[in-house]
Amino acid sequence: MKLHQLQALIALADSGGIRSAARALNLSQAAVTRALRELEQEQGLPLLSRHAGGARLTSAGQTLLPHARQIASQLESAQRDMASLRGEAPSRLCVGVTPWFGQTLLAAAVQAFRRQMPAVQLELYEGLQAVSLALLRNGQMQFALGPAGALPSQEFSHEPLARYRMRVLAHIEHPQQAAHSLEQLLEHDWVMNFTQASQAQVLQQLFGRHGYSVAPGRIVCAQSSAMLSSLIIDAGMLGYSPEPMLLCEPLRDKARALVLDEALEEGDISVIRLRDQALDPAARCFVQCLQQALKACARSANADDRRLADMLRLQF
Repeated sequence: MKLHQLQALIALADSGGIRSAARALNLSQAAVTRALRELEQEQGLPLLSRHAGGARLTSAGQTLLPHARQIASQLESAQRDMASLRGEAPSRLCVGVTPWFGQTLLAAAVQAFRRQMPAVQLELYEGLQAVSLALLRNGQMQFALGPAGALPSQEFSHEPLARYRMRVLAHIEHPQQAAHSLEQLLEHDWVMNFTQASQAQVLQQLFGRHGYSVAPGRIVCAQSSAMLSSLIIDAGMLGYSPEPMLLCEPLRDKARALVLDEALEEGDISVIRLRDQALDPAARCFVQCLQQALKACARSANADDRRLADMLRLQF
């Protein structure tokens, strides 16, 4: 397998057709077709099938795709590292950002980063773990900013930035908004965010360690902060979420954290990266900008910043 063949496979998967793949790679359609045909011949398997709207990968092509992405990302990482040793600034930085940080301190961090590295193209994802971990694994994302409690330690390492309280959130007019125990809430519908791997841990932290359980059908897993917030506000569900989410729309002024007898877990916001993959100069600069924004929050004259600072315990 050759790199240009794998790049053609990736471009086809991302664009859905030979013409679009050729445009993305700045090659002729004939060159892309030839690369894919050679790859199929070498592997002795059909990797793509044509249809009226373009082309799609076969099951064999889908099996090869994640390996192709990993190889291409490793080459890109090597090129970044070599450029760093030559003293060249990276040209692109991709970061996943946990939703509450995205609506509070991200703007200040980005402004500081742009002043220091104006030539670096910054790409930001809303970094819920179901999204960010996949992008970290395939090398598209340099690091993610989010909770590290349920990470597989053999794959990822993390650097803590701050800790906060996890809270049960409810609409200010929820019938149980004055509840004082989880036991009063077990027959209500819940919305949470977790990955398949972390579901058992999240439910144990919230219910199991207190001797409670909730019927699985009462729990909605929302892989979007917007959906999670909407289901709390518009569907009257109870949410289990970081306390800073109360400062974000649409929860702001419409939801409250219940004051419960049971002690809930703390959460964290950390810099998460693949284990043994060092951060390049642009990533390190952005981390420093994040730390500066967190520190400045506690000194701010803005009431919202001070409210956020009261919710956080810095870890650096």
